[in-house]
Amino acid sequence: MSRPFHDPVTPSVSASVTDAWAAAVVSHVRRSVVARRPVDGREARSRHRLLVALGRLEHPLDGQADPTHLTGSAVVTGPSGVLLLRHKRLGIWVQPGGHLEAGETPWDAARRESEEETGLRFEAWAEPPPLLHLDVHPGGRGHTHLDLRYALRVSDDDTPRPPAGESQAVGWFAWPDAIVVADPGLAGILRAVYGGNRLRR
Repeated sequence: MSRPFHDPVTPSVSASVTDAWAAAVVSHVRRSVVARRPVDGREARSRHRLLVALGRLEHPLDGQADPTHLTGSAVVTGPSGVLLLRHKRLGIWVQPGGHLEAGETPWDAARRESEEETGLRFEAWAEPPPLLHLDVHPGGRGHTHLDLRYALRVSDDDTPRPPAGESQAVGWFAWPDAIVVADPGLAGILRAVYGGNRLRR
């Protein structure tokens, strides 16, 4: 895989190297979004909005640079079905995920946030993993999240153990139940995956 994705970005790295790394990541994201075949109208509209945003944003990986920015999340699956958590502020059932930290790719953020929010560990994937889904939606504080979703499977023990401070409402749902309770921005890909028998085994 492309070397820049594996090189950690630290404060001691020159700005030119950091900029080159970020440009490589954004270029990969753009290609992945262009290649993405939407599962429904919502994802098609999100795909268009995301590409327009990438065309104007100078630093889409930086959540502090603009109210509109990239985020990373994961559709977590396993023998027990689909893992969802109830958003602490909104009260809706969603997938784990969140903002990118400095020097982090969207898929790195998806894995880190999923581990932090659920206490679970996940199977390794090739980097960068394929883009599973995308959605553009309002975030807190007037932000707009350009959310990129990746597939994760639990590696062993699938009992969620969310740490203090995270939502304690984390649980496994059978696929049909997950489709019913999930936020509309997530239900589309769950419906498509369930109907196509992808990710399930």
